[in-house]
Amino acid sequence: MNKQCISELIQDFLQYLEIEMGRSVNTVRNYELYLTRFYNMASEDLGHEMMPEDITEDMMRKYRLKLNRFIPPEHHERLTPATQTYYLIALRGFLKYLARRGIDSLDPALVDLPRTHRPQVTFLHFDEIQAMLDAIDLNTETGLRDRAIIELLFSGGLRVSELCKLNRGDINLNKFEFVVRGKGSKDRPIFIDESAASRVRDYLAVRHDSLPALFLNNSKNSGVPDTSGDYRRLTPRSIQRIIEKYTRAAGITKHVTPHTLRHSFATDLLMNGADIRSVQSLLGHSNISTTQIYTHITDPHLKDVHKKFHSETN
Repeated sequence: MNKQCISELIQDFLQYLEIEMGRSVNTVRNYELYLTRFYNMASEDLGHEMMPEDITEDMMRKYRLKLNRFIPPEHHERLTPATQTYYLIALRGFLKYLARRGIDSLDPALVDLPRTHRPQVTFLHFDEIQAMLDAIDLNTETGLRDRAIIELLFSGGLRVSELCKLNRGDINLNKFEFVVRGKGSKDRPIFIDESAASRVRDYLAVRHDSLPALFLNNSKNSGVPDTSGDYRRLTPRSIQRIIEKYTRAAGITKHVTPHTLRHSFATDLLMNGADIRSVQSLLGHSNISTTQIYTHITDPHLKDVHKKFHSETN
């Protein structure tokens, strides 16, 4: 039986991710990019086709050095430590796959992930969000759309990618809840308040089309038949520009993105007494440590301690 080389095994692994693990097309595409670049960088010093036994600790050290210095053509600057971690996670997953198949290679446990510092969480207080909403002209279809977008992001804690994928039929405006498919193709419930639901209704009431997408841009059909209407579906970048527009109009100097509204959603829940496990579920975080980035700014106990022991009147 002929032994498979690494390039063949990578293709097997990608098929395994898509078919057996049910990973999304985007995830598989990213893994293919990361592993192809590993293969190209790590095999430069080999005089033969890379085999599983060629992946050693020494190869890993050289690869990590190259990865740290690598400037991808699509970015024109070095990879951030966080992005380098994604490359190593993909490689470790590939090595685990080899181990499960009984193929001798580097122990996945020897692929150490670098410690990365999480960026400081930026969130908006309710009065800042209200200032953004007050800056919207509700006499236009665009204004009604933008108001619905901002309220939906803050009320439901949606990721911008989840918002962009929404169709009219996905959201129940009477029960104030619906389901989205988030990261890792996991479904989770989204709950919204009556105000957000009302704003979506107002926007849909002035629409004069039958396109399924919940939020549309203002472009017209280029003449290419598209019954899905996706040519007019808002993109994450479009929503980013919408958020930037009203951030400036409200006089907010923070760097605000659609994800800032998701941070604000989580922060508001915790500040009002929600337990962190519930917030984890509402955000769709698979790991509680991801949700814990909010606790240092929302723990009411810390505020009580400061007030009790660091008051000017003491």
